[in-house]
Amino acid sequence: MVFPPFDPAPSPRRRFKAIPVRTLLPNLITLLALCAGLTAIRLSVENKLDLALAAIVFAALLDGIDGRVARMLKGTSRFGAELDSLADFVNFGVAPALILYFWGLNELKSAGWIAAMVFAICAGLRLARFNVMIDDPNKPAWAGNFFTGIPAPAGAITVLLPIYLFFLGVSNGLATAWFTFVYTLAIALLMVSRLPVFSGKRVGKRVPPEMVLPVFVVVVLFVALLISYPWQVLTIGTLAYLGCLPLGWLSYRDYQRKDLNAAAAAAAPANEQPLSPDHVGVERDSDHDRPPRLN
Repeated sequence: MVFPPFDPAPSPRRRFKAIPVRTLLPNLITLLALCAGLTAIRLSVENKLDLALAAIVFAALLDGIDGRVARMLKGTSRFGAELDSLADFVNFGVAPALILYFWGLNELKSAGWIAAMVFAICAGLRLARFNVMIDDPNKPAWAGNFFTGIPAPAGAITVLLPIYLFFLGVSNGLATAWFTFVYTLAIALLMVSRLPVFSGKRVGKRVPPEMVLPVFVVVVLFVALLISYPWQVLTIGTLAYLGCLPLGWLSYRDYQRKDLNAAAAAAAPANEQPLSPDHVGVERDSDHDRPPRLN
């Protein structure tokens, strides 16, 4: 047959693979956080700083939830990781920079805008470095307890400290603008630095049954304090976070020291173990007890 018969109305074929619901929920949370970050930018333009800061804090809380939900539901995906990074750049890089600029950095004109741009660029560089280093096969298991540099959400909450102090009535005027300029650049440099910082990702995965009620009470109390006294809680939390940065560095050095000692012990032959100080002392005492040798 030259022209074989064909079905004029073929059955429709599924072109796209069905997406499990467990992978949609974390991405929806990420998109909700992105909406909060974009809303914060709009509120800062409208000079509604208190609501803009509330939107940034809400976005940070959602950012801490979406990853845990994805791991709990086993719905992690490459698409979700890329979407999370893009949302973090907007929420914790662009939005805080614009909030600081519209609030006080604009008094410094070009210098203030440079500080805002540097912070946003450092946030983008920090997120890009995180995406590259996350697949490092040579990274030790304990390295997952640390970030390299201040993470973007913590950097966003931390860099807004001058505004917290402004709402508390502590700072005002042109001196505050210059302090904000220097402080913004300092936090930006800490974000792209090699400073080891506690990650907290492995905290709270499993809670003992007897600790469920105390943890629930602490969380409710923290939320109540944050709603009732937002600027005091954010100021104290920011200062405490900055004060704990050296502890992360010391803990990281301790892990490195243990790895070096373990590697040295494994490389040394079993029959050439170093003598303890007690053995050395016994041998020296026995040498003194020997009679002198005559020539």
